[in-house]
Amino acid sequence: MSAPPAPADDLAARLLDALPQTQCTRCGFPDCAAYARAMARGEAPVNRCPPGGAEGVARLAALSAQPVQALDPSCGSEGPRGVAWIDEDWCIGCTLCIQACPVDCILGSHKRMHTVIEAECTGCELCVPACPVDCIHMDNVSGSRTGWAAWSAQQAQAARKRYEFTSSRRRQDKGKSRISSGSSSTAPDGAPALPPAAPAGEAAEAERKRRLIEAALARARQQRPPR
Repeated sequence: MSAPPAPADDLAARLLDALPQTQCTRCGFPDCAAYARAMARGEAPVNRCPPGGAEGVARLAALSAQPVQALDPSCGSEGPRGVAWIDEDWCIGCTLCIQACPVDCILGSHKRMHTVIEAECTGCELCVPACPVDCIHMDNVSGSRTGWAAWSAQQAQAARKRYEFTSSRRRQDKGKSRISSGSSSTAPDGAPALPPAAPAGEAAEAERKRRLIEAALARARQQRPPR
C-alpha cells in the first residue's frame, strides 16, 4: 500500500486547484504547480498571482490559513484578460513565440506566418518579449472584468490540461533527441532507418492542430485590413 500524501503535498494540490493556470510565471516561479508547492511549504506568500487578482488571493489565503493581503505590486497588477495577437505583416516565422508558449496555442512553422488559437490562449504574455520583431500584441477580451471575473474554473482546468500535455510532449521530444543523437541513422542491413510511427494520441493531436491552424489562418485573413 502506498503511503498517504503528506500534509504539505495535499495542501499544494488544493492550492494548485485554486490557481488560474495561466502559467505566466509572474509569481516568480516557473509554473503554477511550483508556486503552489512553495506556498504549501510556507516559502511563498499567497499574494503573488495577478491573474487571480484579489479574489484569487482570498481563495489561497482561506486554503492555507494565511491572512488576506493586497496583491504584491512587484508581480504585476490585476487587470482584464488579454489574448495574444500576431501581426502577420511583421511575423518572420522565427518560432521563438511557439517555444515560449506554455500551452502550445501558437501555430506556424519556420519562416512561415504564425497565428494564435484565441480560445486556448491564457494571456500569459510570455510570447510578447520572446518576439524579436515586436509583432505580438495583447487584445483585451474581458472588457472591465478582471481576475476570476474574467476567467472561469472551466477555462483554468482546460489550460492546466494543455500545459501538462505540452510539458510532457516537450520532455519526450528532448528525450527522443538525446536518444537519436547517440544512435545509428541506418537499419542493420544498411538501409536508412524509418522513423517510428506516431502514437495514436499524437496523431490525433496533430490532426486537431491542422484543422485549428486552417481555421485560425482563415480568420486572420478575414480580419486583415485592406491595403
